[in-house]
Amino acid sequence: MFTFISILIFVVCLLLILLVLVQNSKGGGLASSFASSNQVMGVRKTTDFLEKGTWILAISLVLLSITATAFLPRHGEQAKSAIEKQIQNSQDPNALPTFPQSVPQKGADSSKTK
Repeated sequence: MFTFISILIFVVCLLLILLVLVQNSKGGGLASSFASSNQVMGVRKTTDFLEKGTWILAISLVLLSITATAFLPRHGEQAKSAIEKQIQNSQDPNALPTFPQSVPQKGADSSKTK
């Protein structure tokens, strides 16, 4: 299900990119290519359609993104982040071995063996 939602998000992103590129912030874009006002979709209707389409695609993108988080695959250890794994694998600083404070003397060992 997550893969299907991811594909839908990708398609919505592509459509949203195309709609935004067709629009012009100064009122031009696709609407400016229609010169006559007697068409079924006139200049004003085209800009309204593009604006509504942009809003619908943007809202659907947000909703699909939120829905995708509910279907994320979670498989025990694989769901943990790398930081969590590193924290769990680290050693406790109090459990580290202590080093000797003084150097043993060589003469003490040789006298015991003789």
